[in-house]
Amino acid sequence: MGKEDNPQEAAANGAAQKCPESSSTPLVGEEKLRRAIQLIASLISEFHASKIKVFSVKWQMIRGKVEELNSGLIAAENCHSSESQTLSDLVSAIIESVKECQDLAHRCINLSFSGKLLMQSDLDLICAKLDAHIRNLSGIYTAGILSNESAIVVSRPSFGASREDIKFYVKDLLTRLKIGNFEMKKQALVSLNEMVYEDEKYARVVVEMNEVILLLANFLDSFELEVQEESAKLVSVIAGFNCYRSLLVRVGIVAPLIRVLERGSGKGKEYAVKSLQKLTENADNAWSLSAHGGVTALLNICSNEETMEELIGLACGVLRNLVVVKEIKRFMIEEDAIPSSIKLVTAREESTQINSIEFLQCLGSGDESTRQMIIQAGGITALLRALDPKSSFSSFKTRETALRAIESLCFSSMISLNLLVDFGFLDQLLYFLRNGEAPIQELALKAAFRLSVTSKEAKKIMGDSGFIPEFVKFLDAKSYEVREMATEALSCMVTVPKNRKKFVQDDRNIGLILRLIVARQGESSGNLKFLLSTLLSISSSSSARRRIINSGYMKNIEKLADDGVSDAEKIIKKVSTNRFKAMLNRILHS
Repeated sequence: MGKEDNPQEAAANGAAQKCPESSSTPLVGEEKLRRAIQLIASLISEFHASKIKVFSVKWQMIRGKVEELNSGLIAAENCHSSESQTLSDLVSAIIESVKECQDLAHRCINLSFSGKLLMQSDLDLICAKLDAHIRNLSGIYTAGILSNESAIVVSRPSFGASREDIKFYVKDLLTRLKIGNFEMKKQALVSLNEMVYEDEKYARVVVEMNEVILLLANFLDSFELEVQEESAKLVSVIAGFNCYRSLLVRVGIVAPLIRVLERGSGKGKEYAVKSLQKLTENADNAWSLSAHGGVTALLNICSNEETMEELIGLACGVLRNLVVVKEIKRFMIEEDAIPSSIKLVTAREESTQINSIEFLQCLGSGDESTRQMIIQAGGITALLRALDPKSSFSSFKTRETALRAIESLCFSSMISLNLLVDFGFLDQLLYFLRNGEAPIQELALKAAFRLSVTSKEAKKIMGDSGFIPEFVKFLDAKSYEVREMATEALSCMVTVPKNRKKFVQDDRNIGLILRLIVARQGESSGNLKFLLSTLLSISSSSSARRRIINSGYMKNIEKLADDGVSDAEKIIKKVSTNRFKAMLNRILHS
């Protein structure tokens, strides 16, 4: 491989060409520094050109350290420096170590060393020297001897770049994270964020370099808020990939994320919560968060009136993920999570409304005692306010979520159902059945259907409120699920005499049921079953029986009866009383 093909050497040469002169007087040791970079680039080129057959693990370690040192020197070359004997002495020592490394490499390639034990000792020694140089260079940055007013970052690999080029670029950024001052660290984190956000291929390289993840965990505790924020942002992006979440938890990222929640900046908290929300999508990670006080920190965010609503919404999202653990759920309830969440249901921020509603719904799921606590704390009132079609603070999505929560929390108890009716829930359902967009209209129909099967009293109230015409309207809907719900709901409603009377008062209703029975004949769905059930119920009315006989559809009903359909047989029997027998015989045998 030629030098022009080597990404590391190209980066070094590019850096030398791009570095602007800060003054007409050369920087102290500038040529020496450039010489060190050239020597390292040459050594890295040799690593690429030939594989050393012996002590391969040792040489892999040496190569990593040399590349890290190379990135640090390139960064140093592109910084202004004061007159510093310390820097000059370090560069001289690095040059000597690089020459020594080249000599050892040649001896290993040519197998010209005197003994394996001695060579292994020499390689250990050169590893120790390179480590010392990296630490000393980091110390120089920390001491402020170098400033990066004109520092440049190695050019980011283009789309479709090789894995080796990407790895080199990430290693360069890693070096800046380790030895750079505040500005260099921040810029390196910004660059990492940009690349990881755009392509999972970059994220994979970053995650495979465990050192980057460990550094991020440390930077989350940084007093430099911009470094903390960029680190939390990068963690949130990496946590977005499901396959990397377990690694983040294993390296201990949860505890520093919680510390950011407790005392970080607004932006830092936002990214920390986003990270925790993604990590806790796996319930196995819930205990890790709880063990470090994360539940308390999240509850404090939700109950603090000065917290930004967007952050509160995100915190509710994490709490919702944690509810699946019974012990954590119990702790939340003891810490007054229910009343504080009910307050958030009527917040102005959509995400806060939705996440708090879903959190309450999860709290009450499968737990009647918790559902009653939510209701007693004012949950029904809050949910109905969020559902209210007249509310200017509730979005379409909020209303959908509130309707699902009402159905989940309130339909299992007659007490809560009565409260719903008293607070005007039926009027809201009717509004959405008549005027709602398709998704919420379907949810309203589902809720109305569930109400219709709860009790005879509920059927009576719904009949008086005007639900029967709305169910009829959906009998011939395009959606199979909608037709099924409407048909079953109607068949339940007409079991009440008062509702049957209302239904048969409209001549069109009986004709529609008969036409739909013919249309659905041959189907094995429940749709036909509930249509026949409805027809059987209304055939208790003499006026309905007369219309059925005169409709012209009796042959279809008889055919179903002949096929053994139970409800069809019952309908035939009902309309074939002495009073109608002669008329029926004429129709059937004409």
